[in-house]
Amino acid sequence: MSEVFAKINELAEKYRDYTAINLSKLIKIKSLSLQEKDVQLELKRQMEEAGFDEVRIDGLGNVLGRIGNGKKILAIDGHMDTVDLGQLENWDFDPLGGEIKDGFVHGRGSVDQEGGPAAFVTAGKILKELGFDKDLTIYFVGSVIEEDCDGLCWKYIVEEEGIKPDFAISTEPTNLNIYRGHRGRMEMKVHFYGTSCHGSAPERGDNAIYKAAKVALEIEKLNERLKDDPFLGKGTITISEIISGSPSLCAVADYAAFHLDRRLTWGETKESAVAQIEELISGMNAKVEVLEYKETAYTGLEYGMEKYYPTWKIEENAPIVQTGVTTFKKLFGTDPKVDKWTFSTNGVTINGMYGIPLIGFGPGNEVLAHAPNEKVPISDLVKATAFYAGFAYEIAE
Repeated sequence: MSEVFAKINELAEKYRDYTAINLSKLIKIKSLSLQEKDVQLELKRQMEEAGFDEVRIDGLGNVLGRIGNGKKILAIDGHMDTVDLGQLENWDFDPLGGEIKDGFVHGRGSVDQEGGPAAFVTAGKILKELGFDKDLTIYFVGSVIEEDCDGLCWKYIVEEEGIKPDFAISTEPTNLNIYRGHRGRMEMKVHFYGTSCHGSAPERGDNAIYKAAKVALEIEKLNERLKDDPFLGKGTITISEIISGSPSLCAVADYAAFHLDRRLTWGETKESAVAQIEELISGMNAKVEVLEYKETAYTGLEYGMEKYYPTWKIEENAPIVQTGVTTFKKLFGTDPKVDKWTFSTNGVTINGMYGIPLIGFGPGNEVLAHAPNEKVPISDLVKATAFYAGFAYEIAE
């Protein structure tokens, strides 16, 4: 087995330019959520070129590459959509240039999150070259719409495609650490209803903005007393938008609403989070709504889910985490850091909804996600390539 791991390292290094060039090609194709078609066709081409057993695009637009026919199923996921470029003057290089220079691949999506898929394409190439024949099926998934709605892609894969892996790796950036969880999140809207009247005699009406303002101050206090978790950290809540309506600017507002961004730590659920807000608006003409996401994918399919993304974590002694640690040690000769993400990933459905054992391992530093001057070290791509191939051998044992 140690010979296999040595060969994996050797091939990952041999194909470092191949991986970097593949990533550069992906970066050059702008791929916002719902607009991923061209980047998905390029990823599909790369998988086919690498010799995968089967490559197809599902109804939502995810690219599904398969190697092997075993009873156990491993999925390696990386989302192919990116956020927009932001202010171009904040970039020191072309964000869609895919420039390979000074040991980095530069551009939007290099870290979040096309570097992971570029590495797993090479990992698949290596597995085919080594004649991987274990009792394992590996799905390499280039997923869609994650930036707009984390986990929607995996809801589709599990419920519509009928693929439910036995274990999974997310290739979101982890700085080459092994991650085992992150806080969940949800989006709520709180609606306040009042009665309008002429602005010259406000006492005749019932101003919805005042109700919203009182509750807004209570939400600021609520944030301070939310649950904490020693591993995942504290739950948070913030108002990210406030709107109001009235018959005219010379009238008392009869409607107001605000949008809540709620981050959920371990032990917090959709029900508990909604109940906290319902307590604050008790006795008011107001209601809480958990928002829905429903959009049309680039394939033309309309699909959606509730904007509730459950918290998840895997215990450090869990078999999948320990398999990751063992793989890392065999490949790189040192102990990995085991940690968590600050942000949210497709893990909200993979593990949070479906209970599939999951770890994160990806190239790049998450601090560069959604930021200008995004770039990924080619050395990270090489190590990620080796890890995905090595993990397949280790989990198959």
